[in-house]
Amino acid sequence: MEQRLSLVTLAVADRARTRSFYVRGLGWTPVVDEQDVLMFAVADRLLLSWWEEASFEAEVGPVRRGPGLAPVTLAHNCVDRATVDGVLADARAAGADPVEDARDREWGGYSGYFADPDGYRWEVAWAPGDVARLMVPDSKEHG
Repeated sequence: MEQRLSLVTLAVADRARTRSFYVRGLGWTPVVDEQDVLMFAVADRLLLSWWEEASFEAEVGPVRRGPGLAPVTLAHNCVDRATVDGVLADARAAGADPVEDARDREWGGYSGYFADPDGYRWEVAWAPGDVARLMVPDSKEHG
């Protein structure tokens, strides 16, 4: 098997609400926009998909219920600290739950978090070093 990820699918309670947040609120353009699934091209040959929970469960199996967060985060890496602050502000203006303001991190970067309508946590980050160059398209400088 190649070392590659092609699709990330997350179950959502209300696809229409999720669509409104990402399409109207954040300005994303879907590549698939059907009754129970919504997909966005987020990188070269990588799709991020939100699937209505009932349809997700019918194919994949029951989702975990109960208190606490899903043990997953999504990340959006930026070319600099100012862009981190701007993306967090845009997400909050779109109705995101402002989980944590951006701050300097012990690993050397700068990041904050927001939650989408289903509670999925997005980290918005600037990271120094070689790994950061892999995560930010068309970036030449990462500190």
